Amino acid sequence: MIVTKAEVAPPPDTFDLDCETLIVGAGAGGLVAALAAHEAGQSVLVIEADPVPRGSTALSAGLIPAAGTKAQAQAGIEDTAAQFAADIQAKAGNENEQALVDRLAVNSAPVIDWLTETHGLPFTVITNFDYPGHSRRRMHGLPARSGAELIDTLRATCERSEIDIICERRAVRLFRDGDHVAGIGVVSPDGGAETIGCRKLILACNGFGGNRGLVTKHLPEIENGLWFGHDGNRGEAVLWGSEIGADLKHLGAYQGHGNVAHPHGILITWAVITEGGVQVNRNGRRFWNEAQGYSEAARAVLSQPGGEAFAIFDSRIAEIARQFEDFKQAEAAGAIKTSATLEGLALELGLPDRPFAETIGSIPLGGTDVFGRRFANQSLEAPYCGVRVTGALFHTQGGLRTDEQARVMRIDGSSFANLFACGGAACGVSGMSDSGYLSGNGLLSAVVLGRLAGAAPLV
Repeated sequence: MIVTKAEVAPPPDTFDLDCETLIVGAGAGGLVAALAAHEAGQSVLVIEADPVPRGSTALSAGLIPAAGTKAQAQAGIEDTAAQFAADIQAKAGNENEQALVDRLAVNSAPVIDWLTETHGLPFTVITNFDYPGHSRRRMHGLPARSGAELIDTLRATCERSEIDIICERRAVRLFRDGDHVAGIGVVSPDGGAETIGCRKLILACNGFGGNRGLVTKHLPEIENGLWFGHDGNRGEAVLWGSEIGADLKHLGAYQGHGNVAHPHGILITWAVITEGGVQVNRNGRRFWNEAQGYSEAARAVLSQPGGEAFAIFDSRIAEIARQFEDFKQAEAAGAIKTSATLEGLALELGLPDRPFAETIGSIPLGGTDVFGRRFANQSLEAPYCGVRVTGALFHTQGGLRTDEQARVMRIDGSSFANLFACGGAACGVSGMSDSGYLSGNGLLSAVVLGRLAGAAPLV
């Protein structure tokens, strides 16, 4: 078991290194913050624990929701920040702080347009299927629709701007002088230690999904699910925050996913469900309303026999899913089974053929089923496809409460002048559990708060 060290201490007399803006974590949030700080004329240093920047961003589909972008306009999609904010709150049952929701929604389009026009990231909108809870098509991605592509592109963009990124340095100590954050202490894999001073510190080190103690404490309903996030997410931001009197919000919020190919461990896009597919259990029976979303699916699937289910779709839907690199990898790994008949697919998946055929045959085309899901008037047709899946925890959504410039707030409502947070380190807009998660919320919080934090002036 890895013990997470996150100490708070007075600053040393001198630091080994100094910079103006110091960023902990080279995921999407950290790299966007670095670009914004560099653009604001600040000297920037990014510290990353891994050998190369990858993190949670690389494990995602790399899709960022934004409303009112130029890419949407080019695709003929009318959208507004107000509608986006309403969708976020509707999914979370109005459990979010409205000011934070509005901040993310209003700044979503400017961030995407800035990354596209200033830094050349070729974002386009997914236009051939809908994501649960979004009333408009607003998911923006790069050509391969992969998080690895997004993080690699952001890293290359930072390198072209000559922004320093030092890898294999994990932050373990926060130096504080009264209300002022003075810097951090880091360790390297060989045990070496360094201290880094700064005028502004941005915590972009994600959440605490990789810290099993914190998961058990705050997320007991998902503690036995597959951990599909990045092991480096050990909760340093939350631990530091609790030590210095920061306001921590919604620590029970998280993004789950109930469509991870098992045992292959490959994410299967939820498009296989939204386009008319279903999930069945080992008995060949459906067991819930899949339209609720993939985050809720994690608990639903884990509650079934063996903690697994089977996503069922057809070749038409598979063609849509192939725009995602993960799906193509799942096909190459043999996770996706295909058959010309339902009986044949049942055999491939190890399901009882008669109950399975009855289940698929009972889908109410153009109607609503007993779970409350509304289906379009298009049946699943041969060849049929299926994949064994399980439920997983992807990342946590609660964290440090932030103000309008992404500064970390205290319990009394005031803000730390030079401490900022973004992405999984900050409280997001997924409400207080898993059901409030709206597709893309994690990356939305990362890039919007990251840009706000980076652009904030030095004090």
